[in-house]
Amino acid sequence: MNKMTLNVQGMSCDHCVHSIEGNVGDLNGVNHVKVHLSDENVEVSFDPSKVDLKEITEVIEEQGYEVA
Repeated sequence: MNKMTLNVQGMSCDHCVHSIEGNVGDLNGVNHVKVHLSDENVEVSFDPSKVDLKEITEVIEEQGYEVA
C-alpha cells in the first residue's frame, strides 16, 4: 500500500471535501482518502497494482481543483 500527500489548490468548503473524498474513494484500489482543507492537501493510500497516482490526480483535476 502506497501513502501520498497531495497539495491541492482550490478547495474551500465541505462540498469540496465530500466531492474529492467520494470520487477518489470510489476508485478501485484506493484504500483511504482524507481531505485537509486548512492545509490544502489530500492524504491518500492506494494499491499501486490497481490504481496509479496519475489516475488519482486526474480524478481530482477533473473536478476543477489543481494538484501542485
